[in-house]
Parts: sequence; structure tokens; C-alpha cells
Amino acid sequence: MGHTVDYYFAPQSPWAYLGHQRLTEIVAWAGAAVRVMPIDLGGKVFPISGGLPLGQRAPQRQAYRLVELQRFSEHLNAPLNLKPKYFPVGGDDAARLIIAADLAQGPAAAMQVAGAVLAACWAQERNIADDNVLAGLLAELGLPAALLAQSHSQAVQERYESYTQSAIDAGVFGAPSYVVDGEIFWGQDRLDFVERALNR
Repeated sequence: MGHTVDYYFAPQSPWAYLGHQRLTEIVAWAGAAVRVMPIDLGGKVFPISGGLPLGQRAPQRQAYRLVELQRFSEHLNAPLNLKPKYFPVGGDDAARLIIAADLAQGPAAAMQVAGAVLAACWAQERNIADDNVLAGLLAELGLPAALLAQSHSQAVQERYESYTQSAIDAGVFGAPSYVVDGEIFWGQDRLDFVERALNR
């Protein structure tokens, strides 16, 4: 029986963007399953785990974040705007759209939507809090437009809240976090360890 990765992330996280394609490839190579679990990081997870919104972090931390984003963008050959036009940006609507895709069409579709949302924010400077942008992403992926309406359903909201609570219960404090057999790997720079865990 193969492993499963619980993939906790915020749709507006640059680190999730940098790791998303690599996670997709690692999971495919390992024959593993992935549970796509967007969470309310800033609103629910940070307040109980000691995390701070970007604007409230010390200047040294904010400056070094930009250095590391540039390094990883170049290392991974992943185009990234260090200060995109639409950031900070709310991720709730995008998270719910990813969940709606998962509920309607499964994790592969959810991973597609997640990748498109992350790239829209960090590579294309599009506003992922705008329903028109989200509708455009669905069209570009060839996915049903009806997913946008479905993303506003109570079932999707409950799943979003459930994923966020699941992250808290698992000890997740940052995004992206990958959980394999109860073991947390925080950050896209830990994907080598995720790969090893999946190949045990």
C-alpha cells in the first residue's frame, strides 16, 4: 500500500508556489497519493502557533525572505515576482475553489487548480481574490465554470475549516507543510526528505 502526503498550504504562499510542481513530480514518481488541503494560515494557524503576518515581522526577516525567494526562484528556474502587484492578498476564495475542484473531480484537478492559482499570484501578477480571475483560471485549465459557484457552498466551507483544524491538530505552523505517516516536513526546501519518506 502506497503512502499518502497531506499537503497543507496557503494559496498565496510563494513557498508553496516554488514547491508545487516538484511535489507533483515526486508524488507521481513514488506512486503516492496526495490530499490537497488548503488552510487558513494567517487567520487561524498563525494566531495559535506564533506565526506573524509578513508586515509584522522584523525588518531583518522580511529582507532575508526576499533574498531566499530570489535564490530559490533562480535555483528552481521558476519565474517569480518578489513583490507582486496583488500581494498581500486574501487566499480564502482560491482555497475554496481548490477544494471545490477536489470534491467534484478529485485530487488531480485540485492540484491543477492549486498550481494555476499559485502561478497566477507569483508569476503572472493576477489577483487571486477576484472571482473573474478565478473563473479565467478554470477556463484556461478546461475545467467547468460551475466550480466557481460550487466553491461558495457550505460543504466546501466546512471542508476548508476541517482542513485548517486538521493542520492545527497535526502540529502544522507554516506553509507549505507536507505530512507523511504523521511526520511533518515544513517548507519546499524539505522536499528531498519528503521524497525519501515516500520511498521507504
